[in-house]
Order: sequence, then structure tokens, then C-alpha cells
Amino acid sequence: MIEEQLEIPTLGAEVSLYRPDRLADYPGVVFITDVWGVRPATIGMAKRLAEKGFAVLLPNAFHRYSRNRPEGFWREDEAERTTALHELFAALTPQQMDSDGKAYADFLTSQTNVHDGKIGVVGHCYTGQMALRMAAVMPDRIAAAASFHGGWLATDKPDSPHLLLPQVKARLYFGHADNDPLMPKQWIDRLETSLRAWHGAFQSEVYKGAAHGWTVPGRDGVYNELQAERAFEKEVELFDATLKGDA
Repeated sequence: MIEEQLEIPTLGAEVSLYRPDRLADYPGVVFITDVWGVRPATIGMAKRLAEKGFAVLLPNAFHRYSRNRPEGFWREDEAERTTALHELFAALTPQQMDSDGKAYADFLTSQTNVHDGKIGVVGHCYTGQMALRMAAVMPDRIAAAASFHGGWLATDKPDSPHLLLPQVKARLYFGHADNDPLMPKQWIDRLETSLRAWHGAFQSEVYKGAAHGWTVPGRDGVYNELQAERAFEKEVELFDATLKGDA
């Protein structure tokens, strides 16, 4: 596998780019971590996706908060973790999701051996909404967007991500955690009602027995290997179907 450590000058954001080492142009995917950032577990997830035949850009989406740290932004102390969470949320507003997303897409498709056609995006936890927002602000560039245990996707606020669906042309996939306080049943129901009214291509599923954050290895009491494997299969299936034919 080819691995490159790069930086987007316009943002000051560190990014990693992974792609198979065969000489070819690969369809691009932006892989956005959960709120705890780039760390061995999420690097492994991005590399695994690249092994399926994609050029995967892994940005430090929280670059306004901090540069990458070896083990991400997690705090063992609960009080410190709560403070960090608020700071991390503040470091990536909806407006910044839109502008940063465009920068990631431009940077990815400008790289050698990356197909310059449409791309995919996947977000996790807090950044599940970023995947949807990118699909909305770049409808002619994003072919597919996936969200796993995404939070706050269909709130009653005027800037709720689900209200952007009319702008979206991408195929969408939502994998929800069961009994997730950040995406409760009433919000899932609201999202799915809006998806049906949208009339686009989508799939929305609740992973039974899966806690919020279940796709990320190493999270004690949270990671669910069986359901994480199913989520990975769904992710690859989505990007194979929407990106490989255009490559």
C-alpha cells in the first residue's frame, strides 16, 4: 500500500492518503473520523478501505483544535473528556464542515493516481452529519455518502442536517446504533420520513445491540466486531456500486 503524509496548505490540516500500490487511478473516498480523531484504530479502518481499491483521504477534521496526536484526542478523565468534547465540537461547525469538505474533495482529486471523477465520503459519530453536508454542498461531486453511528442528523433545529436532503444527489447509507442517545428513535424516524419524501437512493438501518461508536476497534464495551464487520461490508458495497464504474 502507498501511504503519504501530507498537509492542505489552505487549511493547515494534516491528511494521510492511502491507496493500493498497483499503478492505476483509484476512485477517491474521504474518510472522516469520529470526534476522537486520527489514531491507530481509525488509521486501520481507512487503510482497510483503501485495500478494497480506493484512494482514501484521512484528514485531521479537528485541525482547529489540535494537530494529530499519537492516540487521538481521547481523555481518560471524565471531566477532561467532557471539556475536550465541547472544544472539539466548537472546532468544527456546520459552516466549517461545508468549507473544509470542499477543500478535502479538491485536494483528494488533485493527487496522483486518484480518479478525478466523483468521490465518496464516510463520517462517524459527530462527523456523520459532515458526510451528509458534503453531499449537499457538492451534489455533482459526491456520488455516495455514508454515516455510521452519526449523531444529531435529524433534530428540530433549523440547521438540522436532514433539511439539506433536497440538495443531495448522492446515494446515501445510514447505519444507526441501537438505543443511541445522540440519535434517538424519534430522530431516526424523522430522518427516514425525510428520506422517503426525498425520493433518492438510500438505505437506513439500525444495528441491533450496537452501542454508539461500535465500528471503531479498541473501544472497550463499545466495539462490536460482528456488527462492525457488517458495517464495513455495507460501506464497501456502497462505494463499489457508486464509484468503481466511474473510475
